Amino acid sequence: MMETTSRIRRWSRTAGLAAVLAAMTTQQALTDEVDPADGLPVEQVEKIVRDYLMREPEIIYQALEELQRRQAAAQVEQQKLALVSSKDQLLNDPATPVAGNPDGDVALVEFFDYRCGYCRRVLSSMQALMSEDDQLKVVFKELPVLGEDSVRAARAALASQMQDKNLYLDFHLALMTADDLSAEGIRAIAAEIGFDPDQLEQDMDSEGVSLAIDANYQLASALGIEGTPAFVIGETLVPGAVDKQRLASLIEEARAAATN
Repeated sequence: MMETTSRIRRWSRTAGLAAVLAAMTTQQALTDEVDPADGLPVEQVEKIVRDYLMREPEIIYQALEELQRRQAAAQVEQQKLALVSSKDQLLNDPATPVAGNPDGDVALVEFFDYRCGYCRRVLSSMQALMSEDDQLKVVFKELPVLGEDSVRAARAALASQMQDKNLYLDFHLALMTADDLSAEGIRAIAAEIGFDPDQLEQDMDSEGVSLAIDANYQLASALGIEGTPAFVIGETLVPGAVDKQRLASLIEEARAAATN
């Protein structure tokens, strides 16, 4: 068994070196249709490859650049497929808060964290877009990734829908601008908005809230989202904070694509 494994490893090593060598042979070798590694011992193949790389070191950088290009292209393609397959979960999950026009022709999905400084930075852009575009549907995906306060705020926001979905946006805006996201801080904000703080705390621990947050984690992972904020507009995923102009441009592109 050990001998068989050793032979397999030697064969794999030789085949791999031969493949590299074949990829790097001169045009003359290719023209002559001769495999330069045919019948050569591993040590000789290694020396040929090593000598070639010493003479042409830039080939290594070219190969790495090509590998990175292919990996990036594959990632983009995989992300597009994930966006298509996750469309219903992105846009029509009944546990996910929605603002703007629920029946709008374009949806702007935001993955966010209440303690995320960049999320807070784009808040004014989100508000302006909702105000200026009466056909825009805004979907809020709670993605608490910055600790206990983030999780508490996300749970509170989702739980608020059990009392009054129409007040979610007011609560969301208040949480996004709050300095205090402790339990007492959130109770105070909830009372000011018009919620029953005791009922809110009870609903925060519900299974439905836990399932909603877990679903958002899984969805973000499937889409390759690694931080907040992240936006999905049509079939485009945009990581990081972007300005209002960029978001508006992507919304119009998605709108045009939907009508074609």
